[in-house]
Amino acid sequence: MGKRSKGFLSRSRSFLSKTPRERGIPPINRFLKEFEIGEKVIIDVEPSIREGMPHRRYQGKVGVVVGRRGRAYLVDVKVGRRKIKHLIVPSIHLRRHLSSHPS
Repeated sequence: MGKRSKGFLSRSRSFLSKTPRERGIPPINRFLKEFEIGEKVIIDVEPSIREGMPHRRYQGKVGVVVGRRGRAYLVDVKVGRRKIKHLIVPSIHLRRHLSSHPS
């Protein structure tokens, strides 16, 4: 038997699948979203865009925008109790958190 592959997208079949209605490239306004520093965001991976895709362990995590890196955002995500990870994520893979955006 061969050795099992453990790449970046391994065991991500359901995580990267979309429903038939969602298939294809997302609308342009998802690419043009802007976030302010200090705003809370949810990491929501868009499977059709591979560029800048965060690791699947961060899917659904809430982070805080702390800066910009070109067209992407620097997001601090809490992992565990004390550790903070700094992720560089394009806006296509981010959503506003309900508590930070007045409705």
